[in-house]
Amino acid sequence: MGDMRGRNVLVTGSTGGIGRQTARRLAEMGARVLLVGRDPGRAAEAARELRRGTGAPAEALTADVTRRTDLLELAERAADRCDGRLHVLVNNAGAVRELRELTEDGVEATFAANVLAPFTLTRALLPALRASGAGRVVNLAGGVPIGRIALDRLQGERRYTALSHYNQTKLALMAMSRVLAERLAPEGVTVNVAYPGHAYTEMNRGLTAAAYPAPVRPAVPLLRRLMPVLYGGAALVRASDSSVYLACDDGVAAVTGGYFDQRRRRVRWPRGTADPRVRAEVWRLCAELAPVESGPGAAAGA
Repeated sequence: MGDMRGRNVLVTGSTGGIGRQTARRLAEMGARVLLVGRDPGRAAEAARELRRGTGAPAEALTADVTRRTDLLELAERAADRCDGRLHVLVNNAGAVRELRELTEDGVEATFAANVLAPFTLTRALLPALRASGAGRVVNLAGGVPIGRIALDRLQGERRYTALSHYNQTKLALMAMSRVLAERLAPEGVTVNVAYPGHAYTEMNRGLTAAAYPAPVRPAVPLLRRLMPVLYGGAALVRASDSSVYLACDDGVAAVTGGYFDQRRRRVRWPRGTADPRVRAEVWRLCAELAPVESGPGAAAGA
């Protein structure tokens, strides 16, 4: 792993779960970490704990990643805190809603958190990523990366089952990330996707049986007993391996447009993201919902 001293890192969704483990491990390597959470108290506590535990500088920022105005304000504050140079952006924050709901921007909430937030925040922070000389963007996949991307219901318009839609949004994130990597290649900013594997986090801990596809629901009580044993503790730390690797390892400094599994291996992209027309349509929807000209990254080619 690389030496992170003198590097500025922003990790969204870092007050708990995989994001918190990612932030801690990067801080232990000497990085200055900006933690992002929705709750100010939890974010401040996470930053204090990180400073105590690692001795590295850590600061807390707050934002609701489903809100466009929050994301643009976050980008401005983060750029200011790191003197205009951001070396690594880890788009870790994710969400799943049991019932379909719209944000104040009129976007379905799970799509807003899992796809539109990384799209918006990355573009807003492009000046700071470029200024670092070799900026890296790491987007976190998740769920079960199989199936196709249903372009006619990217926001769960026709039917909605929470975890099935979550999987859809993570595939859409991968499709968007592939386009973003192509567009940012001339900028010297890399974009890769990390698949963390399974972990027992607050997000899945709070789901009821209704969030699961109907065939799985009878097994949910058993899953609730097994998940803390199989995917808690050390598994939670291991789930940060791929994102930490992409954030700091010298061997992938020039790699972009890659998909890495939980063992840090570059693997083939899921078939659902293979069609360039599908990728282009996901990008088109993101650009329509979050037009570049209204954000701080307006001058960037992305």
